[in-house]
Amino acid sequence: MDLILWRHAEAEDGTDDLARELTRRGQLQASRMAAWLRPRLPDSYTLLVSEARRSQQTAAFLAKNSEVLPALNPGASAEEVLGALGWPNREGTVVVVGHQPWIGWLAAQLLAGEQQLWSVKKGAVWWLQYRQRGEFEQVRLKVMMTPSMLDS
Repeated sequence: MDLILWRHAEAEDGTDDLARELTRRGQLQASRMAAWLRPRLPDSYTLLVSEARRSQQTAAFLAKNSEVLPALNPGASAEEVLGALGWPNREGTVVVVGHQPWIGWLAAQLLAGEQQLWSVKKGAVWWLQYRQRGEFEQVRLKVMMTPSMLDS
């Protein structure tokens, strides 16, 4: 299973957290990251998003169709997200557009074996790959890309 954790791009401030929309800068971040991702993804992948408007807007730059999962909403735990994703047994590539702090917790748990608060920049992608080598299960970081790295 390839798991791509994509933090939503920059969003407006607001009191209704699920209704917050991307800023112009956030739209540019999402557009550029989607353009970088698109040629690297397999022809068939699953795109999962939270109920938050900013997540759905971020994902829309990659594909018109996505599946909304409330388990990916702000405030979710790493365990809730892993359960909703079917980690690590789900087949194929899964792109998940979501939120801090659970994206950082999840990346730390999968890569370092314990939940820590890793900071993930807005609009950034962490591409993780699960594989089994003989008796050993491995999670490796394929790539970590931030919107500012695309400026180079």
